[in-house]
Amino acid sequence: MSSDEAFFKEWTTRAPGSRRDLGRARRLAGAVGAVAAVPVLTVVGSKGKGTTATYASAYLASTGARVVTVTSPGLRSNCDRIRVDGVSISADHLAALGSRLTSVPLPPSGGYLSPAGLFTLAGVLHAQDVEADYLVLEAGMGGASDEVSLFPAEVVAVTEIFAEHIGILGETVAEIAREKAGVITPETKWAVTLPQSPDVRAQLKARAGDRLREITPEATPWTRNALLGRSAAAHLTDAQPTPVSVRLPARFSHHDIGGTRLIIDSPITGAGVRMSIDRALTEWGGVDRVLLCLPDHKDLDGAIEALKDLPVTFVRLPDTHLNFTRPLPPDWDVTTIDDVDARYVEALGGRVLALGTVYFTGHLLDNLDIPTDRLF
Repeated sequence: MSSDEAFFKEWTTRAPGSRRDLGRARRLAGAVGAVAAVPVLTVVGSKGKGTTATYASAYLASTGARVVTVTSPGLRSNCDRIRVDGVSISADHLAALGSRLTSVPLPPSGGYLSPAGLFTLAGVLHAQDVEADYLVLEAGMGGASDEVSLFPAEVVAVTEIFAEHIGILGETVAEIAREKAGVITPETKWAVTLPQSPDVRAQLKARAGDRLREITPEATPWTRNALLGRSAAAHLTDAQPTPVSVRLPARFSHHDIGGTRLIIDSPITGAGVRMSIDRALTEWGGVDRVLLCLPDHKDLDGAIEALKDLPVTFVRLPDTHLNFTRPLPPDWDVTTIDDVDARYVEALGGRVLALGTVYFTGHLLDNLDIPTDRLF
């Protein structure tokens, strides 16, 4: 069995139409003793959760505390999903955690244990193993329906919430916000949020009341989530942080691939793609080629509009759960991720911008062998 096979077993064998079973995950957590015995900081939102969780973790670790962080998905491998003080756990540790989770027989149910949920439980167990002082959890998709809700948060950080996962988490942005706000419980001392639309803020206020803190960072748009993470961490501890450098691949990260300058970023909306392009143009003065990967459920129309004046190669991810069936502009090139190696990138020109879903950027980081094991 591979180091991560246990985490995907029920998901890969799930019956058609079945759904993740939060009650089943709760029973498993109780059976293996997965209890958050230290303060928990949980991150929810539509985009920027991983950045927020990373910067919150770096802040807490810089005070001298030991911090276990669980994010989803991994940057390159599933070992990246669980980190201690910014460093990925080993494949052996991940395999051992998976074995502990599968050692408890559970009776069949109508649903399945989700991979993201099992990684969350594994992270909680690992926090116990290493005697962590804090636990930082990133919700996989929702809030109340996500396994992070099994571990009451002392502080909740809320990134921007918008129309992502319409029809899954809710039919409106307000319904999605209500679902994500479900991680705010009576045990929560503070809910720290970026500025939100009126509908979203109303849902957060209804849940958190006077525990809601909205920060209005005087910062460029691409640093807002980092500042949110630091602010949320400051609401969790009075200890003073020390300076720490965070290196977060695929978050507008810069890489030299032979003679090519490559920037990798992870926008999923047209506005996000436009922001990445504008920032790259400011730095470089021009872009020779954009690599784009957005599956059907992302804002492909918005991205097409943002990229209409640039040469684009669309990258598909075969053999994944993602669909790539929507029509593309006729002047775009198309390839698959398996072809995008260092030689391919170099052939695209001196300034290449790679944009898209974290599943794409993770594959790209792996193809180019860009280190992701240490973030701070």
